[in-house]
Amino acid sequence: MPGPAAEPLPPASGAWQDGDPAGRRRWVSLAEPLALEAGGELTGVRIAYETWGRLAPDASNAVLLLHALTGDSHAAGPAGPGHPTAGWWDGLIGTGRALDPDRWFIVAPNVLGGCQGSTGPAARRPDGRRWGSSFPVLTQRDQVAAEARLADLLGIERWALVAGGSMGGMRALEWAVGHPRRTGALLVLAAPAAATARQLACTQVQLAAIRADPGWRGGDYHDAGPGRGPHTGLGIARRLAHLTYRGRAELEHRFGRAAQPGEDPWHGGRRQVESYLDHHAAKLVRRFDAGSYVVLAEAMNHHDIGRARGGTAAALARITAPAVIAGVDSDELYPPPLQARLAAAVPGAEHRVIASPHGHDGFLIETAQVSRMVHDLLGPPAPPTGRWSGGG
Repeated sequence: MPGPAAEPLPPASGAWQDGDPAGRRRWVSLAEPLALEAGGELTGVRIAYETWGRLAPDASNAVLLLHALTGDSHAAGPAGPGHPTAGWWDGLIGTGRALDPDRWFIVAPNVLGGCQGSTGPAARRPDGRRWGSSFPVLTQRDQVAAEARLADLLGIERWALVAGGSMGGMRALEWAVGHPRRTGALLVLAAPAAATARQLACTQVQLAAIRADPGWRGGDYHDAGPGRGPHTGLGIARRLAHLTYRGRAELEHRFGRAAQPGEDPWHGGRRQVESYLDHHAAKLVRRFDAGSYVVLAEAMNHHDIGRARGGTAAALARITAPAVIAGVDSDELYPPPLQARLAAAVPGAEHRVIASPHGHDGFLIETAQVSRMVHDLLGPPAPPTGRWSGGG
């Protein structure tokens, strides 16, 4: 009997492409070029975003959610056409939840440089060619500048709350420092004031793996055929990154040294933890773009809230919003002392610690604890009105 059909080869890039199902995405196009911190400008910028709820007549109920490295605009809702994964903060958004669309207008953009609808290396330049290797260096400030243009086009002068974790937390800090009058409250989770040596070192290995893959082709691989992208390098990068995202006690408890069912490690088989990493690598290469991974990881490396602002303390002193800054007790990538120091430098900020065995990813998983922080900044959910039906 024939065996199971082999899974189709992944496309060269897992980026969303024009002609793919739009899902819940909407887009804005920036009329003017975006000046970049490293020099030059980016033209033809398009930002994909999703919304939940309705904007109040005075635009006072807008909340900005900022995703982490391999996230996108799909903060809530199931996987489906146009959305390869379910919402990354699904437990926070919905009727009766901390971010209730009956009360709040929630906006989640796909970051500039990303690959799920916003302009990035997989997108086409104004002349029709792929950006590829010609895509410029970005910083968190450039990405926030694009998000500020999005807010302008949506008619939002001031966010009631800006919230994000990890890379999203870096951008949330940039919002509060660079646009204090537009940031009504601030929630920063599992993020530092500046990139750490550990982050820089881990990222260097990930990017070296991608660039060493023959399928990388210097960054110009997007029009190669299925299976011909830098999948091996991106998969290795994902494996290493995932080890920094999860807690070592969790991995030991879940997997230990156990063999993958049906495989013998003494004869070329895998252990369960190896299969786990393989699974996450295979998922990422089908839904993400290696070029975006490089651009966004390097933007995280450039993160330094005090750059050209007189240092970290002077920059954080600009924040005027009520703030909660939290770490995850098992986070080895950005340990809680980083958030404690950050909170101590932000006027009036409250420092909290999320209890979780899941490591850095605890900020995505422990939604009940994060919900309490949102309640403390915005107030508890209002009684259901039934106005929101699940649409944008």
